[in-house]
Amino acid sequence: MSIPTGTLEDYAERLRRKAPEYLDLLSAQTDQEFEQAFDALLERAVAGLEKNKVNFNGLDEVGLSAVLALALTIPGLTVLQEAHSNGHVDLTIEADHSVPMRKKLGEAKIYDGPVYHVKGLQQLLGRYTTGREGRGLLLIYVKKRGIAELIKKLRENFDANRPSKQQGVTQDNLLKWSFISVHRHSSGEDQEIDHVGCNLYVEESDDQAKS
Repeated sequence: MSIPTGTLEDYAERLRRKAPEYLDLLSAQTDQEFEQAFDALLERAVAGLEKNKVNFNGLDEVGLSAVLALALTIPGLTVLQEAHSNGHVDLTIEADHSVPMRKKLGEAKIYDGPVYHVKGLQQLLGRYTTGREGRGLLLIYVKKRGIAELIKKLRENFDANRPSKQQGVTQDNLLKWSFISVHRHSSGEDQEIDHVGCNLYVEESDDQAKS
């Protein structure tokens, strides 16, 4: 039986076909459903950065995050750069008109080894996060060759050293070159953090081809 044109059901079906991430974000009933819907949107945004890495090669962390923020912004989801949360956090992502509030904070770092990455984690957890937000986000812009091995070693470093009161070992994430860690926040809550790699390595020949 076909759905009559113009009904709410018809509109929802059109959204499901053309913008499934948008509909999933709007209809999320639990934090887990929201995170799954956001991951799908994030994966598409990160893939877009990777496809255009030659064009974005000269951008720093702020510039890359500006591009990502534009890619993540859809109706119903507000994405801000350098918004205030006990300091200027790189990305603030919030579902509009959501009860309960669904808000994510994100830091972005151009990969420069585990020590630099942990500094980003400490900023996100120790300064910006209040304990009321959902899963945090640490974006890893990798401009070096071999992102798979670099992320693997980063994860091994986390499991060996357990930074920022990490609880247990890291967990798999559905997104490629990523993992999840859990940390005891000063609020007493356990805070999940997504560590998501973005492959921005540019071969010299690719860079020359641009010019």
